[in-house]
Amino acid sequence: MASKRSLQCFMSRLCRGRRMFAAVPESSVASSSHKLINLEYEYSAHNYHPIPVVYSQAKGSSIWDPEGKRYLDFLSAYSAVNQGHCHPKIVKAIQEQVEKLTLSSRAFYNDKFPIFAERLTSMFGYDMVLPMNTGAEGVETALKLARKWGYKKKKIPKDEAIIISCCGCFHGRTLAVISMSCDNEATRDFGPLLPGHLKVDFGDAVALEKIFKEYGDRIAGFLFEPIQGEAGVIIPPDGYLKSVRELCWKYNILMIADEIQSGLARSGKLLACDWEEVRPDVVILGKALGGGVIPVSAVLADKDIMLCIQPGEHGSTFGGNPLASVVAVASLDAIREEKLAERSARLGEELRTQLIKVQNQYPDYIKEVRGRGLFNAVELNGKALFPVSAYDICLKLKERGILAKPTHDTIIRLTPPLSISLAELQEGSKALRDVLELDLPKMLKEKPHSVSSSSSHICDRCGRNLYGSVDKDL
Repeated sequence: MASKRSLQCFMSRLCRGRRMFAAVPESSVASSSHKLINLEYEYSAHNYHPIPVVYSQAKGSSIWDPEGKRYLDFLSAYSAVNQGHCHPKIVKAIQEQVEKLTLSSRAFYNDKFPIFAERLTSMFGYDMVLPMNTGAEGVETALKLARKWGYKKKKIPKDEAIIISCCGCFHGRTLAVISMSCDNEATRDFGPLLPGHLKVDFGDAVALEKIFKEYGDRIAGFLFEPIQGEAGVIIPPDGYLKSVRELCWKYNILMIADEIQSGLARSGKLLACDWEEVRPDVVILGKALGGGVIPVSAVLADKDIMLCIQPGEHGSTFGGNPLASVVAVASLDAIREEKLAERSARLGEELRTQLIKVQNQYPDYIKEVRGRGLFNAVELNGKALFPVSAYDICLKLKERGILAKPTHDTIIRLTPPLSISLAELQEGSKALRDVLELDLPKMLKEKPHSVSSSSSHICDRCGRNLYGSVDKDL
């Protein structure tokens, strides 16, 4: 046992680099949080680099750790809890159903999935839904559906179907999805990657038409996020989504919108595509569809597309299970009844107003504030902050009771539950101001400059620095 503790302490010291998931050093009085973080470090794969806080209880926008300290959630589990943590209607739905029936598999019918299917398709205006569990499964389903449609309806030659996706995209971590990724960490040493994928710059309709012209007879679908989340809440130019819609019609290509993170009221509309009143051919939903309770995802399309897949060609044991179905219906009801899209639009405007005030106070440190609804990001000036990173800023926000997460070293996403109050939003923006005013000067003095501020973001595909990270030699 003593040697085991010694090894753990050694690994803790060894792995304190920013890009690794490090155990929390033992304190003189070991708390439950310390113990739990160290247990996870020892027994769980190191495929995440979490902010060192332990969730023990949650309600609405509030989180409590095992020691009883309260935090405000400004991440929402990457938009999986748009309705707020432990929403009473969603919790009641799962409590009532779990004692009746949890799983039938799709080998049989159950009495809840048909109700969910009708509710979802009528709410979004599509003929049919194909249910899955996780967002990544939803994307995989859409890719298979697009290829099947391409061969059956568009008559693409066998094994030549192409999917176009955008530079900077994030659609999950499966092999098919990382074959579209520009994130070197997601792709390196996982090859060979899946063929049949081409890239285009997000927001560039001219480049999109160029690639459509060159490969159009073999392109089955164009997969995109209406707002790129993992890339840093990147919003396309006005009119881009309408241009995509027209080009997909012109070249007979399926327009496939990944609304897993941007949809379900997050952006201030039910779907982010609604900002330009665009109807994609295929919509992928997930995250908040499960209300932060269980994973639920779905692919929506009309019959001429959806019925290209026949029995035995795709499926999921848990997809469309009765427990997930009642949770999804309750989640959709909460969004509609509580007018969460409208609330997101209104509060998002207020949050950006607050953040721009902070930016005006610290223009050297904040490069840009951007977002739609409560889907927002603060992009930092990496050169001015070096050697401090966005992760370091998030650690200080955590100390001040605000839980946020960075992406690509210089960007902090601020995506609280849509049920958050105005006063709680103000707590978040005040915490950011306090970190920049009170904590940052000390951090700039104390953090060693010999440590690189970021990993390389030079894309293996195109050779560009996609996220503007800062090299230590600058």
